[in-house]
Amino acid sequence: MNQHPQNTGSSSPEHLLPYSVEEAGEQKGGQVRRMFDIIAPGYDKMNMLMTLGLCRFWRESALRSIRDRLKGADVLDVATGTGDLAFRLAEKYGAASVTGIDLSEGMLAEAQGRLRRTEGLSDKIRFIQADCLDLPFPDNSFDAVTVAYGVRNFENLAKGYSEMLRVLKPGGTLLVIELAKPRNLLMRLGYNLHTRFLVPAMGKCVTGDPQAYTYLPRSIAACPDREMMAQLINSAGFREVAWRSLAPGTVVSYRARKPLSDSIS
Repeated sequence: MNQHPQNTGSSSPEHLLPYSVEEAGEQKGGQVRRMFDIIAPGYDKMNMLMTLGLCRFWRESALRSIRDRLKGADVLDVATGTGDLAFRLAEKYGAASVTGIDLSEGMLAEAQGRLRRTEGLSDKIRFIQADCLDLPFPDNSFDAVTVAYGVRNFENLAKGYSEMLRVLKPGGTLLVIELAKPRNLLMRLGYNLHTRFLVPAMGKCVTGDPQAYTYLPRSIAACPDREMMAQLINSAGFREVAWRSLAPGTVVSYRARKPLSDSIS
């Protein structure tokens, strides 16, 4: 894993909207919630199609990197969506309990439906509608916090990281998985073709909302990644911040810890 540098610049996706203000009259949080309500029924299918199944490889690779911190842990999964990560945490990685939160009622309905169809997990997983910028949990509540493909949709990145730090127990682990711009020139050419043309076309067919999947590459382009994202995590108060690109370079996992005390080390 790469350690973050001491001084980097940063950019922000916070003002990028899925839909136009003139049409919707909503701030980013409201638009993101509405977008995910619309695409929820086709969300998992679309993820598999547009990533050619690599989304499963990325998930497992990132989770394996903190496997030793998950067994017996109480985990908060932020922007849980349909609960994909939450189920893996409970089924394979031995989490004692998983709380999945999301803004979108539609996504949570998909997660709840899956939970009802899965035996033996109703006492380990719960799903709650909540705002990542105002988490409804006391300080020092969780051993680990995870968020997959969600931070670029935050209305305020710094506030989101601050809240995740607050609810983590001292020494607790943060794991972020997020899409990123590939650095290899040839890979970037293919990536641009795929995300700007093929993905919106697939999104229209599968979910009926092409705007959600034209927002996707725009949100990736606007979001800080690698060194700059690591610097944001560090600035929020996390320590031992490191990142790792996952093949073929379009996803990055970030790992960090909450300090054992309030002192800055």
